[in-house]
Amino acid sequence: MMKCFISKFLQPNREFLGQVSRAVDIICSFMKENCFRNSSTKVLKVVKGGSSAKGTALRGRSDADLVVFLSCFCGFADQGTNRAEIIAEIRAQLEACRREKQFDVKFEISKWENPRVLSFTLTSKTLDHSVDFDVLPAFNALGQLSSGTKPDTQVYIDLINSYNNGGEFSSCFTELQRDFVISRPTKLKSLIRLVKHWYKQVKPRRGALPPQYALELLTIYAWEQGDGTPQFNMAEGFRTVLELVQNYKNLCIHWKVNYNPENEIIKNFLTQQLRKPRPIILDPADPTGNLGHGTRWDLLAKEAASYANSVCCANKSGDFVQPWALKVREIFSSSELGEGLESPEMCAYKNPALATSPFPPGIVLTMTYSPFEYCCGPFSHFSPYNDGPYLCFSHLSSVFLCMLSSSESSFLPMMLVIISADATKPPNSSPDLCPELHQGDLAVPQIQHI
Repeated sequence: MMKCFISKFLQPNREFLGQVSRAVDIICSFMKENCFRNSSTKVLKVVKGGSSAKGTALRGRSDADLVVFLSCFCGFADQGTNRAEIIAEIRAQLEACRREKQFDVKFEISKWENPRVLSFTLTSKTLDHSVDFDVLPAFNALGQLSSGTKPDTQVYIDLINSYNNGGEFSSCFTELQRDFVISRPTKLKSLIRLVKHWYKQVKPRRGALPPQYALELLTIYAWEQGDGTPQFNMAEGFRTVLELVQNYKNLCIHWKVNYNPENEIIKNFLTQQLRKPRPIILDPADPTGNLGHGTRWDLLAKEAASYANSVCCANKSGDFVQPWALKVREIFSSSELGEGLESPEMCAYKNPALATSPFPPGIVLTMTYSPFEYCCGPFSHFSPYNDGPYLCFSHLSSVFLCMLSSSESSFLPMMLVIISADATKPPNSSPDLCPELHQGDLAVPQIQHI
């Protein structure tokens, strides 16, 4: 039933895709041949971005994102300083084409003094319908990057040293954002369409919700750590995304597919990013962009809760499906952490029935010198006093695995933190066994009864 709904109502047909493609060709030709013909600025390349480039466009949404990489930008700072002037030039040239009746454009008025994007609607005799465009001028930070290769580490070092606001130069990484999604299985793209359709249904009545891109990344994360196969159950996948949205306060998601955390500058920057308040969803192409920051996840979570028991989360027999139990994934590997932290920090959603506790319920940690912030930065904003009925330890060589579970739903969030410690004795059910462990000069929490 869900497959039929997606195919009939969400999947764009060939006619739709052909129209968007013809519109893109019109604007690409204009950018390359006409826009800067009387200027020293050269168009290095034009890259198609957005959902139409990723293969996740919704039927009836005739829009396209084009990123124009220009020779006048010699660095990220140049783009930030001069983009308004370039956008004004592109607009002037588009208006000249309109006067020559090559095509018609209607511009969207920007509320920003230094806008990042020129938005307009294109109509033409060669098109059956109008198409909305976002054109973004950008610095060619990646150069001619070969498919499947990582950007040079210096690109991200320069980005970290140049940015003021997270994600402000994300347009420079459009090709990486596109490739991250377009390579995914066809059915996963259909799940992304379903999530986007749900998002568009609830957004008008909720206001400042998280960006749609955050939901796309959350869907990919759910599939990677959940089923992970090309032929998964669509209802279970959708239910898992809804469950993740409801547990937004525990989200800490990032990928290392493009930026190299073995570099000291990048590693330190990522550590700072992952110490910020939840939810955290780092752009896999741009580590400065946290898609979880500064929006009303609480409102989206309420909508997700109301949809969790809807027909789209039921199987063929009408029973409601359960979300996937998501696997543990490393945030940093041992080699990336270096000395002082022997094992990775990790976070995940996982069924706590799989965990065994050497301590009975009613054990808490008493902090000294905030070792969570020192040893386990991404978890420094969680309090063990408020987030679950028990805190337990599992002995793993010279490392303690700390797991915090909650009993508020059947799909239980679990934070996993590994603290490097010189533990000569494994823990048992006695809270007096290891009253204090030491990590350098910092005291790791004492164990006490509540």
